[in-house]
Amino acid sequence: MILNATDKNGNIVEFNEENLKGNITVLYFYPKDNTSGCTKEACDFRDNMNRLTVCANVIGVSPDSVASHQKFQQKQNLNFMLVADINHKLSEKYGVWKEKSMYGRKYMGIERSTFIIDESGKIIKEWRKVKVTGHVDEVLTALASL
Repeated sequence: MILNATDKNGNIVEFNEENLKGNITVLYFYPKDNTSGCTKEACDFRDNMNRLTVCANVIGVSPDSVASHQKFQQKQNLNFMLVADINHKLSEKYGVWKEKSMYGRKYMGIERSTFIIDESGKIIKEWRKVKVTGHVDEVLTALASL
């Protein structure tokens, strides 16, 4: 599965799940660029990147476009890759594309989730329905125990 992504400099690159193999990866799914919770989560990853990249790559995934990701990365000075999962293929594969409800309206969207994937491509830790505050610390604790 090949998807469009943006690197930490906002350049468009191809993302393929095969690229995850050989490295420990933190793959996190979030609903939407430039919203309060998603911005806080992305900035928490950004601010802890020096601690995270010692042992893992970080990749964020949302259904936003590459152009939206480029603006989000530049505005927030994000130092990791964002994947544009416009057709929800990656989100569906990881089981995070779910029916949601807000103000009585039902719609499909991303359930905020994070996965740690080992060098062979196997999921070794996952968090579903992530609460943003303190989440990066949980990820760091899990990575330290590997």
